[in-house]
Parts: sequence; structure tokens; C-alpha cells
Amino acid sequence: MVTYLRQVGLMMLSVALTLESRTALALPQPEGDVILTVTGAIERTNVNGEAQFDHAMLMELNPHVVETHTPWLDGLRRYEGPLGRTLLDTLEAQGETLTIQALDGFSAEVPVSDFYDYDVILALTLDGEPMPIRDSGPIFILYPFDEHPELLNMTIRFRSVWQVANIHVN
Repeated sequence: MVTYLRQVGLMMLSVALTLESRTALALPQPEGDVILTVTGAIERTNVNGEAQFDHAMLMELNPHVVETHTPWLDGLRRYEGPLGRTLLDTLEAQGETLTIQALDGFSAEVPVSDFYDYDVILALTLDGEPMPIRDSGPIFILYPFDEHPELLNMTIRFRSVWQVANIHVN
């Protein structure tokens, strides 16, 4: 009887630890409007197997500043947002490509390696101001063009999705 009770106790402890570890992996719930949903091969989620983020949650991912010229705007501009690799690491993403989709349905395939080879950010602000939808917001996939002039090509321009709404990890 004592052995049986010990086994039941160990099973209950195992279930409790499993539930605790899963809870520890869960992301916080968004409190504001959801501006980004990440799906696919990710371990950490917060809503029905997806990772949903509001603006504040993304800015809590250690925002990074990129000052660069772009093919779309005149002059040196200051962009701020989390590094793409920080987002992927936070979600414990496992994949080789990202399908990044804009609000208007446009999508681009981006190798995960881009986010690790370069300081690609999910730009949330431009020159200190949140980016409205009409000005490429709420999220713009931004490559550090001035730091890496070799990125000024049609392939990378195509991957620089603006008005980002969804990322699927493949």
C-alpha cells in the first residue's frame, strides 16, 4: 500500500511539474490591440496555439535602434523595434523560413538566417513616433541597409515587408 501511495504521489508531482513548466513557457496575454500574430513552429504561445503581441509586448523585447537610409524614404531615418532574432528566440521558434504577411495580403518568404546574420528589426517607430498603417506600420521588417550595402538589392527589398500582421514559422 505504501508503495502504491508513493507511486501515486510521484505521478501527481510529475503532472504538477509538467503543468508548471508549460505555464512558465506561456507568453503573457496582450492587453492592447493585437498587432502581430506568430504561428507555426513555435514553442511559446499565449492564445490558441499562437503568439499574439500588442505594441507594448513587442517593445518589451529589448528594442534595438537602426539608423539607416532606405530605398523608400529620403534621408537618414531612425527606426526602433525588437530584433527579429529576439522574437524568434523568445518564441523558441524552430524553422528555416518565415512567411511574413502584410495587412493587405502581400506576403514574402524570408530565410530565418536573415534574422541571425543581420540586425533585422521589427520596426515599430520611425524617428521616435509609432508608425501608423498609412506610413508602413504598425510593423515594418527593416534591414540595416547602411551597415550592409550589399542588402540594397531586389531580393531584400521584397523581404522588407511593411504593414506586417502575421508571421508563420515554417
